[in-house]
Amino acid sequence: MRHDDIVRLLPAVYQPAAQPGSVLTALLDVMEAMHAPAERRLTAVDELFAAYRTPDAFLPFLLRCVAMDHIGRPLPSGRQRDLVARAGDLARRRGTAGGLCALLETVTGVPGFTIEEPRPFHVVVRVPDPARDQLSLIRLVVQQEKPAAVTVSIP
Repeated sequence: MRHDDIVRLLPAVYQPAAQPGSVLTALLDVMEAMHAPAERRLTAVDELFAAYRTPDAFLPFLLRCVAMDHIGRPLPSGRQRDLVARAGDLARRRGTAGGLCALLETVTGVPGFTIEEPRPFHVVVRVPDPARDQLSLIRLVVQQEKPAAVTVSIP
């Protein structure tokens, strides 16, 4: 808060005492300096919650906020940011084949996942070749995100 703004908040009887060189002016300058860091943070608070502008240290908190921390923790920060940014869409599609494919594409960074249902309550997840080196991550995501009554195979 600026010095002049603080003066306006003082009781009317104190306002005339806020003259240059006075003790009150010195105290108000200290108050202004003490408020400055918090005010800078508050004017940029939206950056904390923007997936692609937040500091890396804040990403685990955002992943918890969007209920993706069980998947996002082992990922590099770029994919964590993608996961936070797409969390709303992924939540709307959760439990569907399309939602699982979208989640796998976000987590691996590789498009082209497909899901087949050869019989009821069983799905086959087809992994594109460029994502084959991430099979352990893919298995983890599929096990945690598939519907409970569904069995899965990942050839």
